[in-house]
Amino acid sequence: MKTLVDLQKDDSAKILSVDGDLRFVSRITSIGLTPGCEVTVVKNEKRRPLLVYSRDTMIALNRNECKNILIEE
Repeated sequence: MKTLVDLQKDDSAKILSVDGDLRFVSRITSIGLTPGCEVTVVKNEKRRPLLVYSRDTMIALNRNECKNILIEE
């Protein structure tokens, strides 16, 4: 399975699931990144936060946390 961090700039995907501890899942879903949600990668540079666009919002995410977000291209 691919994760959000595997996407390149301008790639789009649908979120399949969000895994991790309760605090992480609660925080990610509260900003609107839920299963079924479409996301587009704006910036994905090594050693920098992942910048995604979803639901009319730009969101910066920790790279390590993005490994817990499974996607379908």
